[in-house]
Amino acid sequence: MAMSLLSKLRCITVDVTGTLIAYKGELGDYYCMAAKAIGLPCPDYKRVHEGFKLAYTDMAQKYPCFGFAAKMPNIVWWKTCVRDSFVKAGYEYDEETFEKVFRRIYSTFGSAAPYSVFQDSRPFLRWARRKGLIVGLVSNAEYRYQEVILPALGLNKGEWDFGVFSGIEGIEKPDPRIYKLALERAGNVAPDKVLHIGDSMRKDYLPARSIGMHALLLDRFHTEAAKDWREAGAIVLPDLVAVQQLLESDKLRC
Repeated sequence: MAMSLLSKLRCITVDVTGTLIAYKGELGDYYCMAAKAIGLPCPDYKRVHEGFKLAYTDMAQKYPCFGFAAKMPNIVWWKTCVRDSFVKAGYEYDEETFEKVFRRIYSTFGSAAPYSVFQDSRPFLRWARRKGLIVGLVSNAEYRYQEVILPALGLNKGEWDFGVFSGIEGIEKPDPRIYKLALERAGNVAPDKVLHIGDSMRKDYLPARSIGMHALLLDRFHTEAAKDWREAGAIVLPDLVAVQQLLESDKLRC
């Protein structure tokens, strides 16, 4: 006889950026503010944004997990990435000037300032814990998320039980090992007793399913890809309110 998924679950794991929190504004806003704060003209938003995407991709390939294997300090990883972002956008500053700009950018992104918490995030995490579920976060993020940013946003250890962050662990999505590590942190819970919620088919849904976890996707921003996700068989929901409603309805059976 099929059981409701909720009655079988012991743990829920949740992606962070795009699922629980979002960036406020555009990357260019913060780079522009940092430059203007020391009297420089505002760099071109689009060029800086494109430069950042190229620089970040390059750094993530050369030094994955924010330089974990290379034992590169977090601040050095980001300094290289930010400098390359400006250079690729056509802006080269002398060392003293760049240091002033970078310090402002690094400080801003290590605070709550550029992020907002979706309204349904905290209520959902609290609901899950009231149901007796272990709640874990699984994110491709550096150590400041766990130690500074999430607590500053009010998403502290009172809302979740454990975190698996790529910059701390040296493993990143879509490597299924990051999900295996989450199962261990949950107390060696069996994968078929865990539901993962994220916003990426490649980084969240497929690797979680590959090790036997249940998974579903959020489409908070009405992305074009959501249609493909549904056609591939994924459950796709608009927000965490809908996830809670679906789980409580007992329509998910296993």
